[in-house]
Amino acid sequence: MKKRISNGTPHASMAVTRFVLMLLAAIMLVPIFVTALYSFFSPAEIKAFMGTRNNFEAGAWMDIKLAPQMVSLRQYYDILIRDTSILKMFCNSAMYSVLILLGQAAVVPMMAYALSRFKFKGRDAIFFFIIMLMLLPFQVTMVPNVLTLRKIGLLDTIWAVVLPMWFAPFYIFLIRQFMVGLPNELLEAAQMDGAGTLRCYIHIVLPVCRPILGAAVALSFADCWNLVEQPMTYLTNRLDLQPLSVMFNQLADQSSGLEFAGASLYILPALFVYLYFLKDILTGIQLTELK
Repeated sequence: MKKRISNGTPHASMAVTRFVLMLLAAIMLVPIFVTALYSFFSPAEIKAFMGTRNNFEAGAWMDIKLAPQMVSLRQYYDILIRDTSILKMFCNSAMYSVLILLGQAAVVPMMAYALSRFKFKGRDAIFFFIIMLMLLPFQVTMVPNVLTLRKIGLLDTIWAVVLPMWFAPFYIFLIRQFMVGLPNELLEAAQMDGAGTLRCYIHIVLPVCRPILGAAVALSFADCWNLVEQPMTYLTNRLDLQPLSVMFNQLADQSSGLEFAGASLYILPALFVYLYFLKDILTGIQLTELK
């Protein structure tokens, strides 16, 4: 028998692919690293450094400082203890994210289950309407939302931001498409054992859909945590209810020396949520590819 000669091309290709991916990942992580590093600069040093913006010739790069003159926790002290305005906006962001996710957890999977497993008159029309809402940008639905919220007296309240986000068309579509692929035999076996519709939904469908639900939670948290247009539109007269995502542009207009510590604290929740649901995200992607 002739031995097959391996020239090592697959291994070389894999090594090159890994190197390119690692390089791209490192490039994307540079802003996060710089933000965390600058959060340990003193506020005075940050103010002086940020004051050099727009002082260079066209095409010249702004200098990057790789080490502080003295490691300082003053930025975190000012945010968490001395001036709690940024911390209050951080808490507003957390409040909106928690309320929106709780509402979506109650509404979105149940609507997706009804659209995927039940046959009733108008089901396809409702699903088509959900797809149309998913494709429409916020600017198209902004005026009807403002008029409706003003009519029912919710404008300039936290519920003006929270309630419209409960009915998220994209996540209804995403979970519904996953539930459509569930085998009918699974639910039929449960029904033969005496399980009703609600019991099948809670004890059969939701556990099986955990990967796609975890991915939806991670993606939805990113949307909730980065809300900008909704608070600016629905809370024009309530600056005390604005989330941190809206106020970042004001922090950057004139350096206060605290923007990097605020940005570091702002990144942490999204990072923790992503790491917690990382396995579910990867599993959901793999199951989607298998289908």
